[in-house]
Amino acid sequence: MGMRTQLLKGLLDAVVLSIIKQKEVYGYELSQKLLETGLGNISEGTIYPVLLRLQKKNLITSEMRESDVGPKRKYYFITDEGIEALEEMNEEWNAIVGPISKILNGGH
Repeated sequence: MGMRTQLLKGLLDAVVLSIIKQKEVYGYELSQKLLETGLGNISEGTIYPVLLRLQKKNLITSEMRESDVGPKRKYYFITDEGIEALEEMNEEWNAIVGPISKILNGGH
């Protein structure tokens, strides 16, 4: 597993929560949004376990909806607990990204 993959796995919960907070999405749509952001092609085999884990923690919820084309789709929504968790994740990220960037870019 590459370094990029390892780093992304640690941040994927926050990224997924952030996307779902902006607008409810279904699984394939979520993978397309991740691709559009420049994170690369994140497989459904990676995305669906994240969604399941977040749902088990009550950070997101889901609902089946009719689709204009094809079968029903499961849409995911962020919960109040999910919003709180995302805020905490953002605080943690902001607390470490600055110092790490400074060190990696040669500052001390």
